[in-house]
Amino acid sequence: MSAQTVTPELKAWIVAQATSGVSAEASLEAMRQSGWEEDVAIAALESTLTEHLARINTPPVPVPQVKGGLDGTTIEIDGHEIGIVASLHHPRVVVFSNLLTPAECDEIIALGSMRLARSETVETETGSSEVSDARTSDGMFFERGEFEVCARIEARIATLLGWPVENGEGLQVLRYRPGAEYKPHYDYFDPERPGTPAILKRGGQRVASLVCYLNTPDRGGATIFPDVGLAVAPIRGNAVFFSYDRPHPSTRSLHGGAPVIEGEKWVATKWLRERRFD
Repeated sequence: MSAQTVTPELKAWIVAQATSGVSAEASLEAMRQSGWEEDVAIAALESTLTEHLARINTPPVPVPQVKGGLDGTTIEIDGHEIGIVASLHHPRVVVFSNLLTPAECDEIIALGSMRLARSETVETETGSSEVSDARTSDGMFFERGEFEVCARIEARIATLLGWPVENGEGLQVLRYRPGAEYKPHYDYFDPERPGTPAILKRGGQRVASLVCYLNTPDRGGATIFPDVGLAVAPIRGNAVFFSYDRPHPSTRSLHGGAPVIEGEKWVATKWLRERRFD
């Protein structure tokens, strides 16, 4: 019996080959050339592509939507005027201006800076969190509504996106120093990983992300979407929202934080779940 193991990384490579137009025969030959036994390679191709097609055809779930649609240029919430700077349909990306006031940005930075530690990522192999070389920032989480400023911002986001406050995770504050970055990744939890079922018990899948910029770094630090060649500049008070209606790369929601070149970048990230998050 072959000892060769079909890893998540191999599955990701097979899907990437298929979605970029490479034939199954060519992928099989490449695997043979890399030392894979033919029967193992064929089985890996068949099972991976079958899973891939099944996930593409999974019915989409409801996702947050911008209040009033995107036909206007501004949205007013409790006397606070938010601008719509730009939007993209696929992936669904919306850039807002003045989501946060300068005073709110300063207060979140001040409160968050007291509890900063090396950022961790959710490890879907186990369901726990751990430090990753892909994410070189410092960060912390607020409990939902932990401070008045958090509750105010969370209520504004809930109204803006038509999504219940209780379906959101607490705000996460991140600080990126020069050279720090977050390499391209997806925010949803990969259904194929063994730790995902445990993660989904708290609120289900993530269905949207909102990255709020708390300051403007001197150079660098854009939020990038590699699949569509989009870079959103980090400007104090602005925010970028994006949603994903299924946990699959077909959502084109791959994104990352480009390295900061000069100065620091501070952001507050809000992740929204399918259901109540406790």
